Amino acid sequence: MASAFPKYGTPQRSPRDAWYWAAVLLAFVATLPPLLTLYPMMTDYPAHLARWHVMLERGTNPVLDSYYGFRWAWSGNLGADLLIFPLAALFGLETGGKIILVMIPLLTGLGLISVERALRGRVGIGTLLAMGTIWSPALLMGFMNFTLSLALVLFAFAFWVRSEGKKWRGAVFVPIGLIIWLCHQSGWGVLGVMVFAYECHRLHVAGHSRFESIWRAVLATVPLWLPIVPTILAGQQAPGSFSYGRRALTAKWIFWKTALRDQQGYLDVATVCLFVALPVLALFTKKLDGRLAWSALLLALLALVVPRHLGGGDYADYRLVAVAIMLGLLSIDFRPPAFSMALAAGPFLIRIAVTTLAWKSHSLATAEMVRALDLVPRGARVAYAFEEISGLWPIPPNGHIGSYATVRRDALTNCNFAIPGVHMLQVKAPGWSYADPSQRYLLRGHQRVDLRNFAPAYKADFLWYYGARPPIGMPEGATIIFRTQNTFLARMHHPEPVLSEPETLLVPAVKAPK
Repeated sequence: MASAFPKYGTPQRSPRDAWYWAAVLLAFVATLPPLLTLYPMMTDYPAHLARWHVMLERGTNPVLDSYYGFRWAWSGNLGADLLIFPLAALFGLETGGKIILVMIPLLTGLGLISVERALRGRVGIGTLLAMGTIWSPALLMGFMNFTLSLALVLFAFAFWVRSEGKKWRGAVFVPIGLIIWLCHQSGWGVLGVMVFAYECHRLHVAGHSRFESIWRAVLATVPLWLPIVPTILAGQQAPGSFSYGRRALTAKWIFWKTALRDQQGYLDVATVCLFVALPVLALFTKKLDGRLAWSALLLALLALVVPRHLGGGDYADYRLVAVAIMLGLLSIDFRPPAFSMALAAGPFLIRIAVTTLAWKSHSLATAEMVRALDLVPRGARVAYAFEEISGLWPIPPNGHIGSYATVRRDALTNCNFAIPGVHMLQVKAPGWSYADPSQRYLLRGHQRVDLRNFAPAYKADFLWYYGARPPIGMPEGATIIFRTQNTFLARMHHPEPVLSEPETLLVPAVKAPK
């Protein structure tokens, strides 16, 4: 396969032409969804806010301290958690969170530009196409630490290329690798794959045997090895931390089909097909840069091998699929006429328009929904229930809206990330053992939510519900005090002793997209 790639020398960096500035503009356009909406429509984002709120208020907020504990653990999943400290101190928690959300797509877009300029000295069609993968499901679902680490990986790899031949490169990349690992261990793994593939291809093209190229490429990654031990230990945290989940082979196929899942199924699947076909076409026309293409191939293979649950995180394999597609597109070494370059930006512009419009609509609905918190006193216990219909294409944005009760009212809620042995946030309120995904009803289209046996409601002061359809049954003692089109808030009255553990109709949470 290597013979199909052209040979490359040291790139002669061209002046920053119009396409460089066009790509920079596209990177800023990628920030429109969070910039133009009051409530970011990332599924996990409110739960991140709630964790940060407890983390920042620890020791100074008696109400939160009575409900939650926070156990700091230095691990490969702390990027946004560390960044929120200075940002919240300067701008407040929710504004600080929005700044991180704006930074991630912007840095990712600029990172793509940096990689192509480091490799080829200019911006070509690969960068413009790869922009269409910035808003991948990993970012849309709110995997903030991973997507932040991925943006930094692109800059780190570009720096690796630019510092080739420098004696100090190995020493400098020891802390760089550690910083990226602290952001997220999967991002650190992506950097290792990219460096290995780059060095392996470079050495082989330079005339080394295949075995020698592989061996020397492995040694080249030694400066990145420092976090290996804590990464291995992270996979042993809690039951299920290393798991392929149910129907693993089916899930792998679904993850490829939904690699760019957003709002419109036909558009998203067509985009995946186009983005997979273009690097293949570039390979046969000898327009594919092997220094990146091999890393794209390796990540695609890893997405098939890596388990779904790794180190306490979900979708460890799924998130790699979009990265493989991104690097495959960035591998295309071609600078076509201006008209074709403009067409290459089309998929990104269409996708960002669809995403932004959907976010604005959902954000307005969420703003109405969150007004219910005006009726919730500080320190209340709020049971949140959320209907998700299996098979619907758009990524559901409201799975953790109940976490705003923690952020705005210091409430005890059941939808935060607080699994012992996995998350730093811990629930310590007596008699309350509920955390994500206890809020989630995953149902088929013919099924309906029945809240009569919703266990958290019987230990809560309020029941907060969101769903496209009203529930067919309510818990005993629930009185609705606030309602919008798809949500209601009910005050709970408990004339009888609290149920010990009522049998719930919640379907076990399996977040595989359909």
